[in-house]
Amino acid sequence: MSNPPVFATCDLCDVHKNDGSGAFRVLPPVFRSFGARTRFAGPVVTVKCFEDNSLVKAAVDSAGEGRVLVVDGGASLRRALVGGNLGAAAARNGWAGVVVDGCVRDVAELAQCDVGIRALASMPLPTEKRNEGQRDLAVQIQGVWVRPGDWLYADEDGIVVADRAL
Repeated sequence: MSNPPVFATCDLCDVHKNDGSGAFRVLPPVFRSFGARTRFAGPVVTVKCFEDNSLVKAAVDSAGEGRVLVVDGGASLRRALVGGNLGAAAARNGWAGVVVDGCVRDVAELAQCDVGIRALASMPLPTEKRNEGQRDLAVQIQGVWVRPGDWLYADEDGIVVADRAL
């Protein structure tokens, strides 16, 4: 396991709680932790896809360079966008974390992956691969805007997003 980054989302919220500019955002507390890293942070890369994880696979198969992949899965609870193979690829390729507004599967395998993984729930049904979706665009995750190049911080208390490194 790599050393976890030194920050606390509670401390970040204490400092930025009165930020009305929209530069600092807090995601709703609906995400569960599935990866071996409970604390992770990094610049954001986005993918938008619905019940098709083709672009998620392409992303985690590329060099992560300490970034966080944010997947707008439309909050679907019907198909898993990340499973054990993709979790292992994200860890192997240097991603700090993956946040899925949707489901994951292979929960026991994900727990062994040295990467942060957050998602709404587990669902054993996989996606269909139709090569549909978009990447590198602003996405809404549980009603909160997340943009490529934002910084995401996740720990045991929650997930916050800022327009720059904090």
